[in-house]
Amino acid sequence: MSSPVISARPYEAPPVGRPALCLTVGNTPLAFISEPFVPGGGGFWAKLEGFNPGGIKDRPALHMIRQARTRGELVPGATIVESTSGTLGLGLALAGIVFGHPVTLVGDTGMEPLMRRLLSCHGARLEIVAEPHPVGGWQQARRERVRRLLADIPGSYCPDQYNNPDNVEAYAGLAHELLARLPHIDALVCSVGTGGHSAGIAAVLRRHFPGLRLVGVDTVGSAIFGQPDRARLMRGLGSSIHPRNVAYDAFDEVHWVAPAEAVWACRALAAQHYVSGGWSTGAVALAARWLARTSPGRCVVAVFPDGPWRYWSTVFDDAFCHANDLLGVVPADEPDLLAHPAEREVRRWSRCTRVSDPLAGAR
Repeated sequence: MSSPVISARPYEAPPVGRPALCLTVGNTPLAFISEPFVPGGGGFWAKLEGFNPGGIKDRPALHMIRQARTRGELVPGATIVESTSGTLGLGLALAGIVFGHPVTLVGDTGMEPLMRRLLSCHGARLEIVAEPHPVGGWQQARRERVRRLLADIPGSYCPDQYNNPDNVEAYAGLAHELLARLPHIDALVCSVGTGGHSAGIAAVLRRHFPGLRLVGVDTVGSAIFGQPDRARLMRGLGSSIHPRNVAYDAFDEVHWVAPAEAVWACRALAAQHYVSGGWSTGAVALAARWLARTSPGRCVVAVFPDGPWRYWSTVFDDAFCHANDLLGVVPADEPDLLAHPAEREVRRWSRCTRVSDPLAGAR
């Protein structure tokens, strides 16, 4: 059951003459997830970011654009250009409407038809890259198209979500919402893609709770934490590149989750608690469930980045799941344990308590 919204503090005052939808960003509900999803009487708190208009990335989209305008990097009326798998694109479409900028987004063939239609109906121009980059995968292919667009569109601006510190700073508000609701937090569980919300929330919480344990959740086949880069079914977490916003030294451990395990968690949450989301939510819920069960009496908080609506044709579609062998898999009670991230290539839910930047020597 979701907890009530804790305050009506506006996110920011909208520009004169622009829609006030940005006032609905933030102050998302907090739900306690316990039995039957978490056996044994424990549980964890879930921050339901799907209650933002477009999901968790409404926060950094508005903040990055606001800051770029303040610094003069984005002039009035100029075009915003960015790479997205979907959720940031919705946030940038919102920011474009609020601040009066046309928005051009670069996606790839894995973007769901529903997401493509949503972005288009919210006024964004969408370009799709057809092939992954041979080294950096879909992210690199999208970023190269972004660079070409920036060269072709005079005065255009790219917020560069992967490497922009404003992406990290945007999540201070979410951290303060947690502080206003919970007297103590022992562990924070976050999915990792660009690295923004894990770094931003943990930095604020650790000023109040220095012993906070930060658990990152990635997908199998992602290169972020030193595993081999592979083709990936899950979207919204994981990466073929190494974003600078990932605060490697802040993590106490990392979990990798496979698609079938995330689907099980998403569907179990929906059926048992009337709360759910997509790939990232399922992966985070699986790790938070284990942490709550193995750390009785500790306050565990998990961030659910979005709701289930985007995933009707994937996570919640039986035909899609059957075609990809995603049904009938019940995750193990315990994750596999790796001594270090490169010990072996993971295929199922696994964890490692040694976290380091795979490119530390090359940066």
